[in-house]
Amino acid sequence: MSGAVPGAPGMRLIIVRRGQNLIMNMADHGYTVCAFNRTVSKVDVFLANEAKGKSIVGAHSVEEFVSKLKRPRRVMLLVQAGKPVDDWIETLLPLLEAGDIIIDGGNSHFPDSNRRTKYLASKGLRFVGSGVSGGEEGARYGPSLMPGGHEDAWPHIKGIFQSIAAKSDGEDCCDWVGDEGAGHYVKMVHNGIEYGDMQLICEAYDIMKRGLGMSCKEIGDVFAKWNKGVLDSFLIEITRDILYYNDEDGTPLVEKILDKAGQKGTGKWTAVNALDLGMPVTLIAEAVLARCLSGIKEERVKASGKLEFVGRVNTFEGNKEQFLDDLEQALYASKIISYAQGFMLMQEAAREYGWKLNKPSIALMWRGGCIIRSVFLQDITAAYRKNPDLENLLFDDFFNKAIHKAQPGWRDVVAKTALLGIPSPAFSTALSWFDGYRTKDLPANLLQAQRDYFGAHTFRIKPEAANAKYQEGKDIHVNWTGRGGNVAASTYQA
Repeated sequence: MSGAVPGAPGMRLIIVRRGQNLIMNMADHGYTVCAFNRTVSKVDVFLANEAKGKSIVGAHSVEEFVSKLKRPRRVMLLVQAGKPVDDWIETLLPLLEAGDIIIDGGNSHFPDSNRRTKYLASKGLRFVGSGVSGGEEGARYGPSLMPGGHEDAWPHIKGIFQSIAAKSDGEDCCDWVGDEGAGHYVKMVHNGIEYGDMQLICEAYDIMKRGLGMSCKEIGDVFAKWNKGVLDSFLIEITRDILYYNDEDGTPLVEKILDKAGQKGTGKWTAVNALDLGMPVTLIAEAVLARCLSGIKEERVKASGKLEFVGRVNTFEGNKEQFLDDLEQALYASKIISYAQGFMLMQEAAREYGWKLNKPSIALMWRGGCIIRSVFLQDITAAYRKNPDLENLLFDDFFNKAIHKAQPGWRDVVAKTALLGIPSPAFSTALSWFDGYRTKDLPANLLQAQRDYFGAHTFRIKPEAANAKYQEGKDIHVNWTGRGGNVAASTYQA
């Protein structure tokens, strides 16, 4: 694949549906694109149909493909993450020259992109790992693009990427993210937040269905109303459409779908990385675990016949319209927590991996084209543009006011779902995290004492409690029982 410039062969893409749509998108923006697929018949069919009359050329071998590209060659792969990407890189290496660029547009794990950036740099080549979000429609008419890797590659692909990317208020939903695997890291966090948003929406649906006894049409009407306010977003919009969709027999199709959620791993990657970095990204983790719980359908069916609901109330009591307003605020507040956690994680990753992540640009990239696009992200962009060093999204005046306004309804929703026996793990963990984050003194002091009691793991003293015996900044171990000696503190230099 080569540099795509008007009138010259450009980006090369493996032809899958999303790949075809990206090729068409590039051609629409004045670039000549060379397409190749190992199943060469797919190239011929594509050229004879969708690509007919457009500035798209084909190749029937890797060698022919590379020969048609202008230097520096820009080759974009859209293949399954993992070994297939490495296999394609090894296939291309003997045919490429110093300065050429390989772009991985799949959902690769960021450590792989870290490795590939270094490996290809040692060969004189430049690697870019780019997150691509928006599905088939986004690929065709404007995706969100999150490129990172070898920074010298950016000037050679910037024009192409930004021209085909989605636009939000006239701005491109694409910018350089950072070094090595930073682009795929940001896409990973995007997908994790997507998991959280979807779980929150599903919980709101379940609460209205089981808690309020509403029909799919009625619930769809609520989502339609929400989509005109602070929750205006792609996921709310498609949820409305799904709930309105009836099967041929006139009943809602969604109610016939087996309740076992699939997942491809990016949400789990986010949760695992958060644990590795010691960051409390609870909502994404809970959303992943909720999918896991849905996966044990047979066991849940068995449990439903053995484990009963026991409570003081089993039907909703109160003002239904007020509760729906509260539910909207609970969803809004929980989304704020999800994004706050996501940006905290990216901030810590930047420190840990030595990346320079541009938080205002990341928020802008997510405003259009991608699955989590929403009006809400305009406010996040504004917050980080106003203060690029903002420590936490909740410290911004806009979100600080929003989270405080939402609290009464948020708390009421979580309490009522618990009383009615309706699981709301994402709503609940978001609220618990918020309460933990705003708490000056958590009960971890007792936990540290327990660890020191059974394992001599030591603890540290609060600054205000420090004295000659228990010095601040020192690791302290105590004989908590007093058996075998004095109950005296032993101090160790930290």
